[in-house]
This record gives sequence, structure tokens and C-alpha cells, in this order.
Amino acid sequence: MRLVVHADQRQFSVRDTSAWVPGDGGWTGEAVTSHRIAVEPFALAVATARSDLVEAAVSVHAARPAVPDGAEHVVEADLEVRGGTLTVAGPTDYPGQEHHLPAAPGRYRVRVSYVESDPPDAEWNDFEYGAHFRYVLDLWPSAAPAPVTVVRQGAGVWDG
Repeated sequence: MRLVVHADQRQFSVRDTSAWVPGDGGWTGEAVTSHRIAVEPFALAVATARSDLVEAAVSVHAARPAVPDGAEHVVEADLEVRGGTLTVAGPTDYPGQEHHLPAAPGRYRVRVSYVESDPPDAEWNDFEYGAHFRYVLDLWPSAAPAPVTVVRQGAGVWDG
């Protein structure tokens, strides 16, 4: 599913809103500088290179897919789903602006791949700085918990 998400505050989230519990946001020092994702119970947030409209591609697979060609930064984490539907939204989206993705209840491994791209097919803000990426989120069932893992570390300065 290809989406355009308002990544205000340079992030957007994927969460099971039926089970999500408020937490600290998951933005540890390592999450900011290395992982570029923040993990909470039933949710994860993806740091973006722009505070703007961004393109995301979210897919649920039966098994681990290949890493997308050209991915500059790649990180994996676990996500538990209890309710059967995930929402994808920016932090300032109003109710009803979120995107919905069906996902059977269970534990998933989520791979977030940062792939350089052209601007999204939407009216993006040309006054914002930072590279344009397509944020590819691949989910597949996972039997056992695993730690956040950086598969490919992107450049140190990645947000303009």
C-alpha cells in the first residue's frame, strides 16, 4: 500500500490503536542517532528526513522479503498486533486522516528501509529542507522476539 503521510515533527507512526498504551515515545539516544525508529508496545515511529509530506509503502508478507534495491538505511524491529488493523499517521493528524492496514493478530518483524526518491505525488513544502525518501515498511510474521537491528547504517547527516 503506497501512502502519502504528513510527517510533521519529522516522524510518522504505525500502531495497533486497539491495543496501544501510552509510553515515553521510545525516542532514546540510540533510537535517534542509530536506529531512526522508536519502538513502543504495539507501535513504532519512523524518523523522517523532512517535516513534510512523505511517501511510505507498507506491505504485509507471508515471509521475510528482500531488502529493497537502493535502500540507504535499513532497520528491523518487532511489532505486536492484537486488534487486526494498523494505523499509519503523522503526529498531528486529526482523527480520520490516518491510513488503515489490515494485519492479522500476532507478532511481526518490521523492516524500515529508507530509499531515496523524488518528492511524493502531492503538494509538498519546497521550503522544508532534507532529502526525499520513500519509507518502505515490510512486515512479516515472527515467532520469537528479537531486538532492534540496524541492517544497513545510513549516512550520519541524513536530514539536510
